Amino acid sequence: MNRALDLLRRPTGAALADLVLVIVFAAVGRASHDEGNPLVGALSTAWPFLVGTAVGWLVVRVLRRSWPLAVGPGITVWFATLVFGMLLRQLTGQGTAASFVAVAAVVLAVFLIGRRALVALGVRAPDRPPARTESV
Repeated sequence: MNRALDLLRRPTGAALADLVLVIVFAAVGRASHDEGNPLVGALSTAWPFLVGTAVGWLVVRVLRRSWPLAVGPGITVWFATLVFGMLLRQLTGQGTAASFVAVAAVVLAVFLIGRRALVALGVRAPDRPPARTESV
């Protein structure tokens, strides 16, 4: 578990995790609608959001001169992922129904912000010895 957390604390691992989670979001959404080739469909749905994720990382890197590894900067990544994803979908004639925007906002928040929160909790979790039980 510590190795996985260590990887997610590094920019490369964290960026890869974000990209994978965006693809998972798209793949699950496509699967729930039982649409065509799952790989091509997931990538077709994911690409605008992947661009948005990259923009979010770039914004944080340029403006904060740090990597978006923590929850706070993760909010910027989530917001950019959602906004740029929806804008690119709109520009390319893909759907941006209000229900899709709402679902995407929630799922991407859980994935992109929640992942960072879980990593932060892992960082702060003290190493505790197992609880002792007293025999009577």
